[in-house]
Amino acid sequence: MKQYMVIERFKPGCVGDVYERLGAQGRMLPQGLHYVNSWVNKELGVCYQLMETSDFELFSQWTSQWEDLTKFEIVPIDSSSQE
Repeated sequence: MKQYMVIERFKPGCVGDVYERLGAQGRMLPQGLHYVNSWVNKELGVCYQLMETSDFELFSQWTSQWEDLTKFEIVPIDSSSQE
C-alpha cells in the first residue's frame, strides 16, 4: 500500500466548520483509503495527514466531500523504513 502526505489548507473562516463536520460525520473516507495519523499547525490553518491506499483515485471521492472548506495537496511519499 502506498503512503501519501495530505496537506489541507483550511479556507479562511472555515476551521470551525471543518471540525464541526468532522465531529458530526467523521472523516468520510471511501473504503480502501486509510487514515494513519495527522498533525495541525499551531495556527490551526494547515493539517498534515498521513494516509495509505492502493488506489489513488479514492482521494478524489474523499476530497470532493471537503473541498468547500479546504484545499488539498496530495504528495506520494516513501518513508526511510521503506528503503
